[in-house]
Amino acid sequence: MEVNPPKQEHLLALKVMRLTKPTLFTNIPVTCEEKDLPGDLFNQLMKDDPSTVNGAEILMLGEMLTLPQNFGNIFLGETFSSYISVHNDSNQVVKDILVKADLQTSSQRLNLSASNAAVAELKPDCCIDDVIHHEVKEIGTHILVCAVSYTTQGGEKMYFRKFFKFQVLKPLDVKTKFYNAESDLSSVTDEVFLEAQIQNITTSPMFMEKVSLEPSIMYNVTELNSVTQAGECVSTFGSRGYLQPMDTRQYLYCLKPKKEFAEKAGIIKGVTVIGKLDIVWKTNLGERGRLQTSQLQRMAPGYGDVRLSLEAIPDTVNLEEPFHITCKITNCSSERTMDLVLEMCNTNSIHWCGISGRQLGKLHPSSSLCLALTLLSSVQGLQSVSGLRLTDTFLKRTYEYDDIAQVCVVSSAVEVEA
Repeated sequence: MEVNPPKQEHLLALKVMRLTKPTLFTNIPVTCEEKDLPGDLFNQLMKDDPSTVNGAEILMLGEMLTLPQNFGNIFLGETFSSYISVHNDSNQVVKDILVKADLQTSSQRLNLSASNAAVAELKPDCCIDDVIHHEVKEIGTHILVCAVSYTTQGGEKMYFRKFFKFQVLKPLDVKTKFYNAESDLSSVTDEVFLEAQIQNITTSPMFMEKVSLEPSIMYNVTELNSVTQAGECVSTFGSRGYLQPMDTRQYLYCLKPKKEFAEKAGIIKGVTVIGKLDIVWKTNLGERGRLQTSQLQRMAPGYGDVRLSLEAIPDTVNLEEPFHITCKITNCSSERTMDLVLEMCNTNSIHWCGISGRQLGKLHPSSSLCLALTLLSSVQGLQSVSGLRLTDTFLKRTYEYDDIAQVCVVSSAVEVEA
């Protein structure tokens, strides 16, 4: 009968503790009126309680701090800190002690040890301490692997390790929306508006320290999350940037192509990299977290081969009185010359003045021309300018342009502001 040898006990003990900030001690105040049976008993007990605030005993928050009672939650973007201690529980001197700490994620294994050098010896009742830090960049299951190797007085090499498994949760839910808008009338290309919706999906409030957009090399960005009051820039979210659990906050940014890219109409066609969001927050007692999104991409508006944009248009016009607009027609093709014909089709409210079907001539690649047009409206209210058609005689292809812009049409008895 085979007998297995008894398992040898190790001379060293390994302890691993997560380092977190303490929390404010909370209690449940119990009070009553003086005419009730307990009288002033409950109030006196709260005054004698050392954990309550003097003069404000009925507040739940006290003046004391509570050490963490469990491992707690770890969120993406926070810094995971842990204290590792190896203690010599024996009465022998242990030599060549090597402590190694690795963090295993779903995609990689990281070495978190501050030093990979072995300690020459460890006397009885002495310990080796180490503190490790790691900024968590993945969600899901993480395993902290702590391995200890040493040599006994008898020259025997010993080795053991322990595993500590924990989950990393997502603290924020970030959703983005892109809006393509015509830029100011003197600009060549479009502005892009980015709306970022950020929701706190943790169970505790957050202080949003910074939410910024780092644009790509093609764009300049302007934040639209503040207003000017009495000469000072004030946040639209108020003086306190707290985000309560499950609350959502919307941030808005305007991106304009840089001059060197805006001058080339075909540069921004197709999928365009906009940039990435940089979010920094603080939780209870100032614990910091930071997230950076991946590169945000949007599909640029499909202008096709020919783009028509407005250079000038009045805001308000008189009913049944002609007004003028200026259009810019751009050949977005980088290789092909176009021979264009302009047709103007009337709608129920918009009537074009001039000759329809006139030749505009040849338009070379990446070049543009400005065109002054006259029209009038027969219906009051906010009217949409529609009905322009461009035909390329070379390819026999027609491009339709509707809802180009909107104008406010008022009765001629109402004076139109300049």
